[in-house]
Amino acid sequence: MRLKPLGYGKKIAVSCQLSAISKIIKKIFYSAGLLLFCFSALVLLTSCSTKRVELPSYEGSDIKKTIAERSDIKSVAATFYVEFEKDDSIITGDAALELTDETLDLRIYSLGFLVAELTEANGIIKSEPELSRNKKIILVDGLRNSILWWTIKDYNIEEQNGIYQLRNSWQSIAIDKKTMLPTHQTIELDNGRELRILYEGPVSNGNFWYPSKIKIELSRYTVKLQIKTISFLPRSARDQRQLPL
Repeated sequence: MRLKPLGYGKKIAVSCQLSAISKIIKKIFYSAGLLLFCFSALVLLTSCSTKRVELPSYEGSDIKKTIAERSDIKSVAATFYVEFEKDDSIITGDAALELTDETLDLRIYSLGFLVAELTEANGIIKSEPELSRNKKIILVDGLRNSILWWTIKDYNIEEQNGIYQLRNSWQSIAIDKKTMLPTHQTIELDNGRELRILYEGPVSNGNFWYPSKIKIELSRYTVKLQIKTISFLPRSARDQRQLPL
C-alpha cells in the first residue's frame, strides 16, 4: 500500500478553502455588478423623465386686460406636427406657419419634402396643390382663430363654472379663469355649419404659457396640431421680447 506524502491532507484542505473563497468573491463581484447596473438604470430613468412644471394660477385677473396684452402681438411664427383626418384616412407631416391678422403663410412637409403650400393676403387664398373649400376653411380660418383667439371682436363676457365665456354673433370662446388660456372655441359658418376648436397641453415658453395641442374640426375633417416651437413679434418695433399666446 502506498503511503500518501506528509501534508497531503493539508493541501486538500487549503485547496477547498481557496475554492470556497473564490466562489464567495465571485458572488460579491456579481452582486456588486448587478447593484451598479440597477443604480445606473435608475439614474438614467430619472434623468430622462420629464420634470413637471406647475402651471401658475391667474385666477382673479382681468380677462379684458389679458386680451389687450395679447392684442399687442403683431405676428406669430410656429412649427408643429400636423395630422389630417377625413373619415378613416389620415395624413401626417410637419408644418411651418407665419401668421398675422391679415396674412397667412403655411408650408407642409413630409419626409423633409415640401408637399403643400397655402397663403392668404388681402382675403385672397392661394394653394399648391389646389385645396377644397373645406380644407381652406379649416386651415385658414381654423389656424387663424385657434392661434390668434384674442382677436375676437364686439364680444360679451359671461362667467360660469370657472370659465369666462366670450361671445359675439358668430364666435364663442371659453377661457379658463385660472390659466387664462382657451379650452374650446366654436365658430358659426354658413349653412349652419360649425368650426370647432379644442385646446389642451399647456406648456411654457419662457415665463409664458400656451396650449401646445390644438384640434380643429369641420364636418368630416379633423386637423390636429402639436406645436413644437412658437414665437411672437410685438407691434412695437422697440419691444422684441416674446409674448404669451
